[in-house]
Amino acid sequence: MNVSLTPQLEQYVKDKVKSGLYNSSSEVVREALRLMGERDMLRQIRVEELRGEIQKGIDQIERGEYVEGEDVFRLLKERNAEIRKKSE
Repeated sequence: MNVSLTPQLEQYVKDKVKSGLYNSSSEVVREALRLMGERDMLRQIRVEELRGEIQKGIDQIERGEYVEGEDVFRLLKERNAEIRKKSE
C-alpha cells in the first residue's frame, strides 16, 4: 500500500523515527492508526452512553417524572432571591 502525505506530515513521521521512539515510518503509521481506532472506539462508547441517558429521560417523561420548564425557571428565580436576601 502506498500512502501520500503532505510535506508537513511526512516531516512529522521522519521526526518521530529520528527521535528513536519508532524504528520505521511504518511503525509510526501503525501507531497512528491504532490510536485512531482507540479514539473511534471511545467515541462510540460515549455515543452509546449518551443514547442511554436520553432513553432514561424519555422513560422518565413517559412515567410523568418531569418538571415543566416554566416551573424550573420560577424555582430558580425563587432560590436566587433567597440567596440574595441571605447575602444582604
